Amino acid sequence: MSLVCEKDQCTGCMSCTDLCPVNAIEVVDSTKTFNAVIDDQKCINCGLCHKNCPSLHPASLKKPEHWYQGWAKENDVRKLASSGGFAEAIEKAFVEKGGIVYSCVFRDGQFHFESANTVDDLQKFAGSKYVKSNPSGTYKKIKTDLAAGRKVLFTGLPCQVSGLRNAVGEKLANSLYTMDLICHGTPSVHILKTFLQQHNVAMDDLAVIKFRNKGKFGMAYGMAYDPENIKFITKRGVLDKYLMAFLCSLIYTDNCYNCNYAKLERVSDLTIGDSWGTELTDEMKRGVSLALSQTDKGDELLRMADITLQDVDLDNAVANNHQLHSPSKKPARRDEFFERFDKGEKFDNIVKSIYREKSFKQDIKGLLISMKLIKI
Repeated sequence: MSLVCEKDQCTGCMSCTDLCPVNAIEVVDSTKTFNAVIDDQKCINCGLCHKNCPSLHPASLKKPEHWYQGWAKENDVRKLASSGGFAEAIEKAFVEKGGIVYSCVFRDGQFHFESANTVDDLQKFAGSKYVKSNPSGTYKKIKTDLAAGRKVLFTGLPCQVSGLRNAVGEKLANSLYTMDLICHGTPSVHILKTFLQQHNVAMDDLAVIKFRNKGKFGMAYGMAYDPENIKFITKRGVLDKYLMAFLCSLIYTDNCYNCNYAKLERVSDLTIGDSWGTELTDEMKRGVSLALSQTDKGDELLRMADITLQDVDLDNAVANNHQLHSPSKKPARRDEFFERFDKGEKFDNIVKSIYREKSFKQDIKGLLISMKLIKI
């Protein structure tokens, strides 16, 4: 057995497993690391895995040519979005013009990628997903769609966009549009699943998982797509320990702390995220998106969408989205977390001991909410 990428630098983009003609590659998830492992007995030395690996061969990067902040004009689109609704509005316009969209969905206990070619079908993509997603199978499907003359928009993480661009190549690239999400880093899905199990929630039984509502972070879940029956892991308005660990960069896989794509130069046509630090404080309550356009295709995606665009100070945007200048920093006690987690210690207990002050503040907040002394 041998490694595709340098040890512990695998992004988990799955491009190698998807494109290997003899199914000789498996991505091994140890919760702390991802590693793409080759079965040397099956390998035919075609070199496709190395050629397409975004760790070994990152796709070319470009500085943004234009940058904006704003929101979807349709109230329903903006209301359902984690931020200002740019992604949903752009995907809707793309589909209405006859294109096909690929993005991440949560279905049957898995975070994987599906396609959509109708407006109604786009609803399954809504919401932020703070966990590793699995694009396996998507690269081949997109190449098939492009070869058939379809226009394709792929929305995903920068490493996934890089893997896709390598896989597609120049010949089919004219009809491919890419939109990357400003990424903090991502934890293994096994961590999320264990966290939920420890709260007596079986992830495989869920129809929906929500990680945030606009600027308010807190995990909610439901057995059906029914807003009236959504339950929260902790009290509504209180930050749960999974999202506390996520926001403190504690539980990402190793490669995320050395990400090739956490910089102002971007790998996609269009980059979107939250317009943190915006002066539009009243609008931020309803969600304000940030968009960085690197190419003519990125400008085209913005023009076709029904969105409000306003000027944004790029320096301020970068200062408030650190992933636009550097990767997340590895916390000093991260190794301790994984040692204790692998031994079966309760997730909440580990995080509470590592972040005592933050946890105490959230406990007090929960108490005040229970006493109805503060509103959420």
